[in-house]
Amino acid sequence: MSRAGAGGKPSLKARAIGLLSRREHSRSELRRKLAAHTEDPAELDALLDELQQANWLSQERFAESLVHRRAHRHGMRRIMHELRQHELPESTLAEVAEKLRATEFERAWGVWQKRFGAAPADAKEYARQLRYMAARGFGADSVRRILAQVGSDTPDDMFPPEDSG
Repeated sequence: MSRAGAGGKPSLKARAIGLLSRREHSRSELRRKLAAHTEDPAELDALLDELQQANWLSQERFAESLVHRRAHRHGMRRIMHELRQHELPESTLAEVAEKLRATEFERAWGVWQKRFGAAPADAKEYARQLRYMAARGFGADSVRRILAQVGSDTPDDMFPPEDSG
């Protein structure tokens, strides 16, 4: 394999392997990054197929990597939204969602404990904590459960039930 193409520039394959050696990429992300370096979309798709066949490019590894980087700070909804933007297969998304769902409460507890660590004193603080956690992708049910465990006396009917979906 030649590392340099015409004019001493790295070949498309060398660029792809260089990117993949730094961190995992999704197929769509790698396609976007490499598109500027080729005029032939068929060549790019063939290269991506070759990289997947050689196991340099893996949608599953990319998903695991992203979850590993994000899970300690973010909830399932936010992580799943980010994964969907990378056009991953539904089977991979379903597997990741199941794993995240199983640890959602524990991860939410860790984030809440680090940020707040104390029960909200009033409804305004309750709403602030709920918004903070929701912005990080944690479900309202997990947050309500945390606040109930720490002794919040804010009524549960203050917020409507979360959609199941």
